[in-house]
Amino acid sequence: MSWFWSYACESLVSIKAELKEQQGKMTNSSFIYHVCHRTDWTEAVDQGSHQGSEDDRRDGFIHFSTAAQLRESVAKHRAGQDDLVLLEVAPSSLGKNLKWEASRNGALFPHLHGPLDPAVVRRSWPLPLGQNGSHLFPEDL
Repeated sequence: MSWFWSYACESLVSIKAELKEQQGKMTNSSFIYHVCHRTDWTEAVDQGSHQGSEDDRRDGFIHFSTAAQLRESVAKHRAGQDDLVLLEVAPSSLGKNLKWEASRNGALFPHLHGPLDPAVVRRSWPLPLGQNGSHLFPEDL
């Protein structure tokens, strides 16, 4: 019976590792991300409301991205920009003003039709430029 227990233990270790990997994916996909200039975010925290960038206001909503969309969005819309802040928000905290709308290549992107309350931001990070000119993202994203 020792082969059975050995096999069972190996299977449990494998299943546990797979579950941990899936939990990490679920955690990252459970949040959406917004990037803005540090000065705009500091002002928003002081005022209790973020109205978005000039582009956001022009488009009528605050642009967000999923974790999977984030790097491409930043490269496309924030290339070369320094002094940025990356904000993490749970979609459920934004209520009915959050709409998932088709955008680049028909992919659904989260758009907030209204101001962002700084109190719903779960985490924030500086988003510096690396030596190669690309943004340096937090390791856990």
